[in-house]
Amino acid sequence: MVHGGKHFDLEETVMNEHHIVACSFERHADAMLAIFNEAIRNSTALYDYQPRTMQNMVAWFEAKHNGHFPVIGLEDGQGKLLAFGSYGSFRAFPAYKYSVEHSVYVQQDHRGQGLGKTILQQLIAAARRDELHALIGAIDASNAGSIALHERMGFRHVGTLPQVGFKFGRWLDLAFYQLLLDTPAHPVDG
Repeated sequence: MVHGGKHFDLEETVMNEHHIVACSFERHADAMLAIFNEAIRNSTALYDYQPRTMQNMVAWFEAKHNGHFPVIGLEDGQGKLLAFGSYGSFRAFPAYKYSVEHSVYVQQDHRGQGLGKTILQQLIAAARRDELHALIGAIDASNAGSIALHERMGFRHVGTLPQVGFKFGRWLDLAFYQLLLDTPAHPVDG
């Protein structure tokens, strides 16, 4: 797989018949859309109100491709997508070039089985390969499972924005968790 101008092989990990894959629009967009929309309808993992459409997925994959950002999935032995994650620009200003905001999503019937941890480990490895420095997770402050996962993976709570979202009839606080990497070896301005 070519990613960020570098060639690497995504680890074809087999764990209990689960396989790490590089997600593609053609193979995974339908399953990813279902996972996104379940999270929109039933949780505060996404601060969206309306389900996403396939056109949203086209734009999402284009943004990942154009930014040279990974889209990493975890399939079962039959090729069904169970979880996925990616990262993208943290902010659109040049000096943020070594920082990314990541997201991890797990299909509702497979949560709590360590799949999110596997995806997050792969995203951290990809960020190191891409010579990035900071991974930032923006997590609804009531999402105890995601917060616990990030803390177990070495992320540190760096701040909370109170009442910045409103969904399901209540104000939502957004917590930021950050992991600093030892990369890049030689950061440069410009």
